[in-house]
Amino acid sequence: MLKELQLSLSVILLLACGFLYQLTLKSGCLFSCLPPFKSQQGLDALLSHGRSIVFLETSERMEPPPMVSCAVESAARIYPKRPVVFFMKGLNYSTQLPSNSTHPAFSLLSAIDNVFLFPLDMKRLFEDTPLFSWYTQINASAEGNWLHVSSDASRLAIIWKHGGIYMDTDVISIRPIPEENFLAAQASQFSSNGVFGFLPHHPFLWECMENFIEHYNSHIWGNQGPNLMTRMLRVWCKLGDFQELNDLRCLNLSFLHPQRFYPISYPEWRRYYEVWDTDPSFNDSYALHLWNYMNQEGKTVVRGSNTLLENLYRKHCPRTYRVLIQGPEESVTEELGLGSK
Repeated sequence: MLKELQLSLSVILLLACGFLYQLTLKSGCLFSCLPPFKSQQGLDALLSHGRSIVFLETSERMEPPPMVSCAVESAARIYPKRPVVFFMKGLNYSTQLPSNSTHPAFSLLSAIDNVFLFPLDMKRLFEDTPLFSWYTQINASAEGNWLHVSSDASRLAIIWKHGGIYMDTDVISIRPIPEENFLAAQASQFSSNGVFGFLPHHPFLWECMENFIEHYNSHIWGNQGPNLMTRMLRVWCKLGDFQELNDLRCLNLSFLHPQRFYPISYPEWRRYYEVWDTDPSFNDSYALHLWNYMNQEGKTVVRGSNTLLENLYRKHCPRTYRVLIQGPEESVTEELGLGSK
């Protein structure tokens, strides 16, 4: 009888331990630990299938603003079977999770099943790439546009190493991208680097990293980013202008029409903050780049304004909209309890 009781207690203990282990992996906040797959080994396993959607935060900021939260949430909704990995420089593997009340966006994103938050360790990231020697010798404090330049470098290394899709944190996903190796045209014969995707170890990205070093000048805006992608695209491909809405193909690389991500061009970025008679369908787009860098005026989404951007938030990142835009009358804790980890 005693042996049977001991056996039963052992089974219960094992089940309880297993439950707690799964809960810590899923919740990302039990016992104030980092979110799921918090080890480097877990990160490598998560990225190993080459299907991740990747976002970057190269500042020390720990609380994502609503636009960043919307970008990550919208990607998680459009790609429910793929990991959405948000690398944050302000995180480290001993970081204690901030509370829901002081960091509602961080808590919101941690609570989405397929969103994973990880520290951005640039030195480790650049190992075994052409960028390593550059990074270990650079004086970041003396560099112009360092937050942007370090982000330009990091996205190249991550996607070269692991594959997947990189997106800027002001890109709202509205439907799946059906391409594996692609660049996004910002205009005819000019590439952006705000959205791109490749299989692991694609030679185009390796050559981009080499060109990053050879033509390095951080004081020229975009030199290490869209200008770099455009330079390399012209080396790889002889592309003409787009015909109607057709994408362009070159070798095993697709150059996607500006309508796919930039249906509203950067001189017209304020249109996202305007009220439209009828909201556009964006039927030819996979995602929308909001040109937040242009927003030096600090425009924000205001609830009840009926602007195009407010309606996009409502539709494509409803949790962000309810928790971060509609304000304190909604309980953050209540929202995180719905479909949370």
